[in-house]
Amino acid sequence: MSRPFKYLFLILLFLVIYQWIEPAWADRLKEAIESTPKGMNPGEINEQAGKGFLGINGAPSTNLILAFSWAVFVGWIFSTVGAFGGIMAGVGHITIFGIGDYGADFRNTSPVLNKLITDSIRTSNQWLVGFSAFISSFNYYRMGRLVLPLGICLAAGSIGGAYLIPWLTAGKISLKSYIGYFGLFVLLLGCYLFYETTPRGQAKRKNALKAAEAFKQSVKSSDRTAKNPQSNEGIMIKKFGLGRIVFTFYDVEFSFRPLIPLAGGFVIAGLASFLGVGGGFLLVPFLTSVTGLPMYLVAGTSAFTVLIGMITSIFSYMVIKGTPVYWPLIGVELLGILTGSIIGTRISRYFPDIWLKRIFIVLALYVGIRYTTKGFLGQSILPPF
Repeated sequence: MSRPFKYLFLILLFLVIYQWIEPAWADRLKEAIESTPKGMNPGEINEQAGKGFLGINGAPSTNLILAFSWAVFVGWIFSTVGAFGGIMAGVGHITIFGIGDYGADFRNTSPVLNKLITDSIRTSNQWLVGFSAFISSFNYYRMGRLVLPLGICLAAGSIGGAYLIPWLTAGKISLKSYIGYFGLFVLLLGCYLFYETTPRGQAKRKNALKAAEAFKQSVKSSDRTAKNPQSNEGIMIKKFGLGRIVFTFYDVEFSFRPLIPLAGGFVIAGLASFLGVGGGFLLVPFLTSVTGLPMYLVAGTSAFTVLIGMITSIFSYMVIKGTPVYWPLIGVELLGILTGSIIGTRISRYFPDIWLKRIFIVLALYVGIRYTTKGFLGQSILPPF
């Protein structure tokens, strides 16, 4: 069975899980709907309208072609940049599909439904990112571009953070607050990454730039990739211990202390779980700055870490806290994620290292400013997509 068909099988397997976990959240959703005022005004459920998101009468009914197309973009950017896929999944659910504005109408009339929709958006984002992370992790590992010891350390820490935050915050965060914090984190990240593209920021990453240049020249000169590394190419572990792990990538040496990514994984997974995204948007600067990795290794390593965090967080939200997701939308989006992720992993090596980061910066600044002002000021100062 070819890999695409295996991925399709996994999509069907994920959707079958619905039959097992539905009782965990059906009652919570039913109670929220029943407690919401009925009518045709904002903040009320129009019982005469057709069913949309979460099966709620009058909720947005997303065009499935649009959902698929947006998910292709999410899968592409996640697998290419190694981050931002979860953020753009959030942008899709909040803005592109209109779920955010719909949920915000219930802030005063039905706080319970408002917060339930918030949790559903967070969990829906993580389904998309988790599946993309699975595909990307598998492909990058086969290509020799996943630093497995580093990924394991980060993933071990992420389990604690990804479990703790849903347990503490599910059902307690309003949509307005969520959007504001979502935007603030993205804005701060965009500003930080912009600094890293300046001469001063670049000077701190000489090893990463040297390794990235070696990899790029290898692709251009011989059309070889890290998929079949030679004796002096790809990732080679030189030392593995509790005190320090050392490895080389195209003869450039890198090292790290295991406790640092362990602690970093806990904090990053906690923040990512709160925002309902993958965490790649924090793992990218962590891996490029703290460990000094080139972007060609960041994508695969961060994807593996995100995968473990997403499995933990989704389980916490859906099974333990009973958070619902809208499966017709999720199913179509997973197919789009499959398409975009496969495309991204095959073309990312042809993008210059600096341009990968600049793409991220432009998107981060736009989304950050728009959502921060909308969440905290009540009105965005930037136009929608």
